[in-house]
Amino acid sequence: MDTLEATMEVKILGDEVLRAQAQNVVEVDEQIKALIKEMFITMEEERGIGLAAPQIGRSIRLFVCHADKDKQRVFINPELLSTSEELSDYEEGCLSIPGLYADIKRPRDIKVQAYNEKGRPFTLEASGLLARVIQHELDHLNGKLFIDHIPDMKRTRLVEQWEKARKV
Repeated sequence: MDTLEATMEVKILGDEVLRAQAQNVVEVDEQIKALIKEMFITMEEERGIGLAAPQIGRSIRLFVCHADKDKQRVFINPELLSTSEELSDYEEGCLSIPGLYADIKRPRDIKVQAYNEKGRPFTLEASGLLARVIQHELDHLNGKLFIDHIPDMKRTRLVEQWEKARKV
């Protein structure tokens, strides 16, 4: 099978892996490097700008992103070091909840520490869309979805509408 044509199955809201706390990656070996390549392919085929390992059924602390004109980035065992007090509001969606979008408030600026695809540590200060994508994907590693940032009643209504639309 040609790996460039292979797409991983993206898990959808309701799959328990999306609500699990992901485990640290122990070693950046050839399997992890191959997984990263497949995740980038899947993310791009699905027209996403970020993809976390739990979204493809792997409960490990790893995500990839390609936000805006930024380069492709890999985050292994990421930790959020700081966030700005200033928040920004932006419409978010998720490959694991296709077709559902909502305005979400998140810190505008962040500082994150992680390992790259070569297993080397790095620290990154990000703002705007990149900061938002990092926070969104970090949530996935903690068993949280963007809809968890919506007030309960509104979230319930949106999810019910989404589930109804999927059955049609």
